[in-house]
Amino acid sequence: MESTLVRQTNKASQISDYVLSVKPESLSPEVIHEVKRRILDSLACAVGAYDSKAAKIILKACSKIKGKYKASLLGKKKEVFYEEAAFANGSLVRYLDFNDTYLSLEPAHPSDNIAPLIATAQAYGKSGLDLILAIAIAYEIQCQLCDGASLRAKGIDHVTYGAFSVASGAAILMELDQEQLENALGIAGVCNVATRQTRVGEMSMWKACAFANAARQGLFAARLAKEGMTGPSPIFEGTKGFETLISGPINLKLPNHSEPPKKILETYIKPYPVEYHAQSAVEAAIKLHKEGLKLEQVQDMIIHTHGASYQIIGSEPEKWRPTSKETADHSLPYCTAIALRDGNVNDESFHKKNYRDSSMLKFLKKIKVVEDTKYTTDYPKSFGNRLEINLLDGKKILKEVLHPFGHPKNPMKDEDVFNKWRNLAAPHMEKDQIEKQIENVMKLEHVKDLSEILPVIG
Repeated sequence: MESTLVRQTNKASQISDYVLSVKPESLSPEVIHEVKRRILDSLACAVGAYDSKAAKIILKACSKIKGKYKASLLGKKKEVFYEEAAFANGSLVRYLDFNDTYLSLEPAHPSDNIAPLIATAQAYGKSGLDLILAIAIAYEIQCQLCDGASLRAKGIDHVTYGAFSVASGAAILMELDQEQLENALGIAGVCNVATRQTRVGEMSMWKACAFANAARQGLFAARLAKEGMTGPSPIFEGTKGFETLISGPINLKLPNHSEPPKKILETYIKPYPVEYHAQSAVEAAIKLHKEGLKLEQVQDMIIHTHGASYQIIGSEPEKWRPTSKETADHSLPYCTAIALRDGNVNDESFHKKNYRDSSMLKFLKKIKVVEDTKYTTDYPKSFGNRLEINLLDGKKILKEVLHPFGHPKNPMKDEDVFNKWRNLAAPHMEKDQIEKQIENVMKLEHVKDLSEILPVIG
């Protein structure tokens, strides 16, 4: 009797089937436009980080190469192996904590996928439209996984999902078939589990590098799979698999076969370089500053926030006495206090002279953070923060923000994104270069050669 081998359906096969069913021509104009905005936003964040100590360390570590599979280092006329470029450029995008966000059962910064996929597109000679599709796919896979199960609750870092999403986007650019992509997902998932120690207590430079490292490993997994390497299967459902040991059951709800990705439209651009849960508190504090409130008028302040915000950026003692940039931009009390003091938050807000200032540290002792169950219940539909301030003269002030600027319910216009790019690029580039970069990115779907997509500085 003839036997027929029936291919087992599992989450890796479902992801592979969906990813490879989507064609560039099916992308909606809205998604294409949003991908271009996120590329420009990511480049803005990376250029803004260019002079940081972390950037100097990362860029110096990359070795120049000639031949195939090279990609550009951001800011430099230097080409390196594309997996190194993915790590370096991705780390710069993340460094300022200014790139976009998605918050669900698991939080994410889905534009972390962009730099690795630009490097891959350059290495494999793909077009702008191919890159746009790959980015949209990566956003879709990462956000759907974030909707499916929390990693943070298990002490695992959100970047762990990034190895899957980058491998999925890379499959478009590297022309993997379905079996190869399944193998890539197996390799990426079995050996790239990052713990959340990166994001607790006193934080280090590695906070900016964690996703870039997962991305590099996702690309390596895809490269191995393309050459014929097989990977563990089933990676999610196996007796020692990802769901069993890491995430718990993932309620994965992918779009229908061939249905174009659109999760990117549900993600949020940041107006301030702070952890996203603090955005609405910062916005409320800036409004109070503009209304004339001064720190010296404040007797005490309570920040009412949602549960995720309290746990991530408002509960640990280190958040009241930050000793690093990385801890300061993940401190709800500090971000709110500096916004109230200065009426703005930018990269300089996280220089040591500010977060270690004696008067600032004294003021932080006046701040208490509490969870508001209403905000927790509404999360992630809204990201409420409410400032309750008692003044020395006996007056009381309240200021609440639910949907910060850049959220889909309070979106940034194109000109807002362009101005973010202009402001962060201005110290590094000439005005005509800055405007030319906007023009190049916003016509990306028509570009065939991506060799000059990244800005050169100096």
